[in-house]
Amino acid sequence: MRIKSAKFIKSCADASAACEYVPQICVAGRSNCGKSTLLNMLMGAKLCKTSSTPGRTRLINIFEVMTDAYPFYLVDLPGYGFHKADKGQADAWSTRTDKYFTQGEHIAQVLCLMDIRRDPSELDKVLINYLRDLCLPFTVVLTKADKLSRSQTGNAALKIAAALGLARDNLIVTSVSSGEGRDKLISRLENVLTNAQ
Repeated sequence: MRIKSAKFIKSCADASAACEYVPQICVAGRSNCGKSTLLNMLMGAKLCKTSSTPGRTRLINIFEVMTDAYPFYLVDLPGYGFHKADKGQADAWSTRTDKYFTQGEHIAQVLCLMDIRRDPSELDKVLINYLRDLCLPFTVVLTKADKLSRSQTGNAALKIAAALGLARDNLIVTSVSSGEGRDKLISRLENVLTNAQ
């Protein structure tokens, strides 16, 4: 599958408004784990605003992606675990994403992003178990692999897989700066989207 173009569609405060776009690949993860950067790499365009300040993505952002096979939608979800946010805003983000996942018929795959340099947090584990409970298909995408050596990367991936109770092949190691993992990730999405047709 080759991605030909991508464009921003809309931002949604109400999760129900995001459900009309199918099929969807959504991206979830802690604040500042590299969601927007990875989305830009996948789409081949800087459509997502990136920031070193966590908590910038507050709405559900939807992008239409055209490929040489069929279109699909990438969805950027608000990050979790940003404790400096106003509590009212944090609660709203949690409610928004919870509603999004529980209305999950439109979701073909959840990409769970985690920084490869960090052990999975309790919130990361909660997300994985939550997706399991909802029977939503997911792949863990490890970001920022360029910050580690090749041997460190391999060891970190195995450690994270064990901590999450996952097989190693359900993790994809990526680096935006080198492009590592992009082809493997697109191949995974192609298989998921083909099965969703």
